[in-house]
Amino acid sequence: MTQRAPAPADAEIAPPRFTHREIMVTMSGLVIAMLLAMLDNMIVAPALPTIVGDLGGLDHLAWVTTGYILATTAATPIWGKLGDLLGRRITFLSSIALFLIGSALCGMSQNMGELVGFRALQGLGAGGLMVGVMAVLADLVPPRDRSKYQGVMMAVMPAAMIGGPLAGGFITDNLSWRWAFYVNLPLGVVALLVCWFVLAKLPRNTSGRVRIDWTGSALLTVWITALVLITSWGGTEYAWGSAVIIGLAVVTVLAFAAFVLVERRAVEPIMPLSVFANRNFSLAGALSFVVGFAMFGGVTFLPNFQQFVQGSSATNSGLLLMPMMIAAMVVSLGAGALITRTGRYRALPIAGSILMTIGLALFATMDTGTSRTTTSVYMVVLGAGMGCLMQTTMLIAQNSAPLRDMGAATGAATFMRSMGGSLGVSVLGAIFTNTLTDSFASAGTSAGAAKAGGTVAQMTPEALHRLPADMQHAFAQAVSDGIVAAFGWGAGAAVIGIAIALFIRHVPLRGVTAGPGTDKAAGPVDKVPASDSVTPAG
Repeated sequence: MTQRAPAPADAEIAPPRFTHREIMVTMSGLVIAMLLAMLDNMIVAPALPTIVGDLGGLDHLAWVTTGYILATTAATPIWGKLGDLLGRRITFLSSIALFLIGSALCGMSQNMGELVGFRALQGLGAGGLMVGVMAVLADLVPPRDRSKYQGVMMAVMPAAMIGGPLAGGFITDNLSWRWAFYVNLPLGVVALLVCWFVLAKLPRNTSGRVRIDWTGSALLTVWITALVLITSWGGTEYAWGSAVIIGLAVVTVLAFAAFVLVERRAVEPIMPLSVFANRNFSLAGALSFVVGFAMFGGVTFLPNFQQFVQGSSATNSGLLLMPMMIAAMVVSLGAGALITRTGRYRALPIAGSILMTIGLALFATMDTGTSRTTTSVYMVVLGAGMGCLMQTTMLIAQNSAPLRDMGAATGAATFMRSMGGSLGVSVLGAIFTNTLTDSFASAGTSAGAAKAGGTVAQMTPEALHRLPADMQHAFAQAVSDGIVAAFGWGAGAAVIGIAIALFIRHVPLRGVTAGPGTDKAAGPVDKVPASDSVTPAG
C-alpha cells in the first residue's frame, strides 16, 4: 500500500452550506436516532439484575454490557471512515438497521451466551449511531456555532434519561425484561423513515472507486478484543500468569503494532494517525478515554446498590437515577450556550474532571446505611461533571481535525470514550464481582457460606427477599463492599483526567453561522491553526 501524504492546507474544503431551516429539518432525524441510542442504555440498565438472575449468572453481568460496548468500540471508527468514503446517509441508515436486528435478537435470547452475542451485534449497529449523529452535525455546522445546535439536540435528553429508566423499570416489574429490547423496534422504524428523507441532501461519494482499509479494520478488532478479554478474565477466569492471559497480551501487542504500521501506509486508513499529531485532539481523546473508564465502569453497577442495598424496585431504581441525568442535561445545555456566546471552552473539561472525581469518590464512601437522599446528592455532583465533559471533549476533537477526515476523527474520538468504557466495565466489573463474592463468602451466615457461590451467581431482588434475614444483610453488605471498591478505583482513574484537562489549551473555534432567527447560510469555516498541528514524519 502507498503512503497517504498529508493534504496541503489549501486543500481543506469547507463543508456545504445549509440554512438554519435546513439544519433544523435534518436534525429532526438525528434527534430520533440519538433518542434510539440513549433509550437503549437507559432502559436496559434497571433490568440488568433481573436479566442476569433469570438467565443465570452474576458472573456474566459485566459481559452483558461489555459485549455491547466492545462491539460499539470496534465498530465506531469503521462507521466514521465509511461515512467519509461512502457518504453519511447510507452508513447512518445501515447502522440503524443493524441496531434494530440486534435488538430483536436480544429479546429472543434464551441464555446468557445468546444475550451477550446479540448484544454485541446490537453494539455493532450502535457504533454507527452516535458517530453518525456527531459527524452529520459536523457536516452541517462549524464548531463555533455547533454548541447551540447541540443544545437543541439535548432537548431529547429528558425523555431518554428520565423516561428511559422509568420505562425500563416498569417493563421489568410489570411485563418482561425482553421488552426492554423490543421497545427499540417501533422507534427504530420511525428513525429509519425520517432519516431516509431528511438526510437526502447530504454529500454523497461521486468519485467512483472506494478503498476500504479492511486490514486495518481487522487488526483493530483483534487487539481491542484481546485487550478487553485480558481485563475481563485476568484474575477471575484465569490466573494473571496463565498461558491464556499471557497469550492474549502477546496478541494485543502484536496486533496493535501491526495496526499502527498498516494505518501509516494505508491510502484511506480507518483511523488516520495524523489526527493524533494535533495536541488538543490527543488530549481530548485521552480525556474521553478516562471519562468512559470512570463513568461507565462505575455507574453500570449503581442499580445493584439501589435494588439490593436500598431496597428499590427496578422502576424506582430507574427514577432514582434522575438527579444525575437532570444535572448532566442542565449543565451540558449551559455549557453549550456558554461556548456559543464566548467561544471559550478550556475551563469546562477542567471543572468537569474535578467534579467527576469528587462524585466518584463520594460514591466510594457509601455503605448499607447510606440514604437515598445522600445518594441523590452524590449523583448531582457526578452528573454536573458529566455535563461539563460530554459535548466539550467531542467539540475540541472535531475542532482539531481537518474537514476531509471529519468522520474518521469523530469516530476516533468516540472510539476512545467507548474503549475507556469497555475497559472500565470489565476492570471495575471484575473488582465489583470479586469483592462481592469474597465478602459474602466470608460473612459466615447461619445459612452457610457453602451456598454463597450459587446464591450470588443467580441472585435477583425477588430471590433476596426470600432468604433468611442474616443472609439478606450479608448480601447487602457484600454488594456495598463491591460498589465501594469499584467506585474507589474509578475515582483514582478520574484523577488522571484532571491532569490531562490541565494541558488542553485554547484554540479558537472555527467559523460562526448566522443566528437561529435567520435563514442565512453558514459562513466560511477557518482552517485548523497550523501552530496546533504537526505533520507526522514518515
